[in-house]
Amino acid sequence: MYGVVLAAGRGTRMRPLTDRRPKPLLPVGDRSLLERVFDAARDVVDEFVVVTGYRGDAIRDGIGESYRDRPVHYVGQAEALGTAHAVAQAEPEVDDDFLVLNGDVVVDASLPQALADVGAPAVAATEVEDPRAYGVLSTAADGSLADIVEKPADPPTNLANVGCYAFEPEVFDYIDRTSESERGEYEITTTIDLLLGDDRRIDVARYDGTWLDVGRPWELLEANELALAELDDERELAGTVEEDVHLHGPVVVEEDARVRSGAYIEGPALIREGAEVGPNAYVRGATVVGSGAHVGHSVEVKNSVLMADASVGHLSYVGDSVLGREVNFGAGTNVANLRHDDENVRLTVKGDRVDTGRRKLGAIVGDEAKTGINTALNAGVKLGAGETTGPGEALTRDRPPE
Repeated sequence: MYGVVLAAGRGTRMRPLTDRRPKPLLPVGDRSLLERVFDAARDVVDEFVVVTGYRGDAIRDGIGESYRDRPVHYVGQAEALGTAHAVAQAEPEVDDDFLVLNGDVVVDASLPQALADVGAPAVAATEVEDPRAYGVLSTAADGSLADIVEKPADPPTNLANVGCYAFEPEVFDYIDRTSESERGEYEITTTIDLLLGDDRRIDVARYDGTWLDVGRPWELLEANELALAELDDERELAGTVEEDVHLHGPVVVEEDARVRSGAYIEGPALIREGAEVGPNAYVRGATVVGSGAHVGHSVEVKNSVLMADASVGHLSYVGDSVLGREVNFGAGTNVANLRHDDENVRLTVKGDRVDTGRRKLGAIVGDEAKTGINTALNAGVKLGAGETTGPGEALTRDRPPE
């Protein structure tokens, strides 16, 4: 069986973190989103076909021609014309049953296993409390799919479409017959309607595991929280931990990483290869210090993600934030992560102010951004890739890249 992984989108809702990288390569714990999808499907998939678009070369370079002994093939989607159009790009590489998975969704291995068990064609579904924001499935008396209705005001069931499928190669003929939706896209749910119209049985694979669409910056934080929760009580110290370091809870210090004297780490925390923490630093919450990153003297980092080669050198606070690759915080940079009115933090996504559902959320900082000394970053602010702040500046509005 093949695993067709859709990874072509621009990830505009995730900006500025996707200004210089494709969303599927964003880090979640010790792997990228895309690698986590591969791992979830590996037991039931013999080969992967990745549909790339935006910065597709970065995906090819980052993954290579195989992943954990499974061959990986690449096909391009030059223009984003919908899910059915994306799946159609895989036709030259696929000559057997295949799964369709999304390259930016966190699921566990029971989802691809459930699809493989029921056999193609099939659609995966999970029960949700309020299905009005999803495609909602109705089932026939025998449990097979009867209909999918997109975002109904009065949902017929609480079964939400997970967006993962199993198909036979004949589905490509149905995709050829798929018409544009009202949004001007060729959507796989329209293709499924055609299959149902030809009285094809489509099974429903029930799924009750983790399902997180990582589409917006705070959802990347949530994905990392889920990943680090898997550490349980793990304590793995392959790197150097100097004397007078205090470790509590699950903490992983990878090879060639160093935790210097006086550091205090409350896990779950992951210190990746080549990273450096301390001296006299405080790391707590679900925090990832990425490869080659630096958390220096008198710095506190709480529930945050520091990507590769980011640096928070000294006398700073970073809370509930995401710092992109090669970000540099000047001395005394402090991030606010709580509103004075105690309301949820709001973030601007594609021009709209969105309630993140999080009482605490700090700054989202794009790759290679830099702050001057004594910078203050307001809760929910975004600093674009390559942007800077001046000494003593208080950033209360987003600063997108020019």
